[in-house]
Amino acid sequence: MKCDIDGVIIRKLTLHHDGRGWLTELFRRDELDPEVFPAMGYVSMTRPGVARGPHEHTDQADLFCFIGPSTFRLYLWDNRPGSPSFGDRFCIDIGQDNPAAVVVPAGVVHAYKNIGEADGLVYNAPNRLYGGAGGGEPVDEIRHEDDPMTSFKLDD
Repeated sequence: MKCDIDGVIIRKLTLHHDGRGWLTELFRRDELDPEVFPAMGYVSMTRPGVARGPHEHTDQADLFCFIGPSTFRLYLWDNRPGSPSFGDRFCIDIGQDNPAAVVVPAGVVHAYKNIGEADGLVYNAPNRLYGGAGGGEPVDEIRHEDDPMTSFKLDD
């Protein structure tokens, strides 16, 4: 899958089915740049019609995996002044019917919304520890969703 925002990688996930269910590889060390290799992982559940973001990180890259259940609309905006794709916006529907892993570099504003009818799960493996070692440092996050005047709008 192609994204025109510099540094964003979208990789289709293959679900290998058998009589027990299915399995997919979320990431592999031999497929990721060491700079974005995960430092931790977490899973979030988002209810239908609910969005998370838009926000961005100044230093952290995210590795989101959308595998279902449900479908998500992922929104990306390049907010890096030195980037060749600065100002570009990208949107894709991924999840249950289109499983994908997405690397979102620092400085790329991102949001996702559950556009399906079921609670949806998203796995994230960022390359930095949330709140630093031990969780006592400031969180690397600029929360545009808290600004009613933000230019980063989710249009449905």
